[in-house]
Amino acid sequence: MLFGLLLAAGMVFLSAPGGALAAEAPDTPGGDQEKTDFYFGGIITYDDKPVEGVTMTIEGGGFKADTVTNVEGKWRLYVPDNDDYVLTVDEDTLPDGVIVDPEQLPEGITPKQGTTASFDVTFGLTGAKIVNLFLGEGERVTTSFADQLTERLMNGLNFGLLLALAAVGVSLIFGTTGLSNFAHGEMLTFGAVMALIFGVWLKVPMWLTIPIVIVLGALLGYLLDTGLWRPLRRRGLGIVQVMIVSIGLSLAGRYVFQYFIGGGTYQLPGAGAPRDITFGPISLSWIDIASMGVSIVLLIAVAFWLLRTRVGKATRAISDNPGLAAASGINVDRVIRIVWILAAALAAIAGVLWAYFRPGVKWDMGVQVLLLIFAAVTLGGLGTAFGALIGALIVGILVEISTLWIPPDMKYVGALAALIVILLVRPQGILGRKERLG
Repeated sequence: MLFGLLLAAGMVFLSAPGGALAAEAPDTPGGDQEKTDFYFGGIITYDDKPVEGVTMTIEGGGFKADTVTNVEGKWRLYVPDNDDYVLTVDEDTLPDGVIVDPEQLPEGITPKQGTTASFDVTFGLTGAKIVNLFLGEGERVTTSFADQLTERLMNGLNFGLLLALAAVGVSLIFGTTGLSNFAHGEMLTFGAVMALIFGVWLKVPMWLTIPIVIVLGALLGYLLDTGLWRPLRRRGLGIVQVMIVSIGLSLAGRYVFQYFIGGGTYQLPGAGAPRDITFGPISLSWIDIASMGVSIVLLIAVAFWLLRTRVGKATRAISDNPGLAAASGINVDRVIRIVWILAAALAAIAGVLWAYFRPGVKWDMGVQVLLLIFAAVTLGGLGTAFGALIGALIVGILVEISTLWIPPDMKYVGALAALIVILLVRPQGILGRKERLG
């Protein structure tokens, strides 16, 4: 009997409007979503009347969610972070012959090129952004498959170039030391965090912040080799033990960043700049152009260093045969230190560009891209800097193009699947060399 009374009381409690576990009404905007501190919301109306059943989708930063307007035309979409997103109205769920009226869009909201139903949206000073949309008669505009493919190719090229900056550093370290550096993602995060400190908190102009970040990244590489990697090499530790140390360093660095900057996402100056520079179906922001320009200049400089300078040639010699290089008079320790300095500097600037591409600076942003860096290095051929460049471009383009056929949340999986297929055909990688075992 006591059990029955308790069960009845529990059912009354759960069904009560004010009960702690009471579910939201089905027609409550965002009622079935996981609640966060950030959301987009609004009302859709046509002839001053609410429109029910319109599907709204939000996408960005690897996140995607959708909802449907309720009987009052209201909708709400919760997102995990304060990032830039793309809001899309499913025009198939609108009344026939009706589109989102471009003349009545909220201030600061403009349709993406080639569509009447997708919009770049970002937060202001609060964690809520209200986007009220008014419908009107008009002809719907959609982006053709060819235009979508072209735009994603350009996005993939941008992503691949910044990925190459990090992948080249990983490849140089592996070629000269044999170490797969699992802390390389934190070296990217270090660069982004330094840009946050100088460019946002200390208000240093970004044109001056970028060189500061590169210098600090180089200093980090010098300190890591002097204080950690060189002593371990001199003690004769094996590759497996050193790799485990790099994993521990990765974990330590990640939580040090979280301790100092917290778990939120921070935007760098100029992040989310409008894509108002158009070349046919391609829309770019000045940040995109600057990012690709910086990446290309640095990669050309690294190629010149490897091919034309004495230290670069010595680096290639050590990658080919470290014992023979040492016997020929090359100071292996000195070259390895220079490689660490260069790799850390490239990782730091790649972290800044990654913060603009995501966009946002976050304590664990480096580990999110680490697997793709390793994929690029493996695809190009272990220990070959030029192979890492080619592998990074392929991975970046595949990641972006794959969203034409698979959900954006799975785009990294598509790149890794392509990696597996290519390695089945050419196990040594694109520019790698076959090696005999035994």
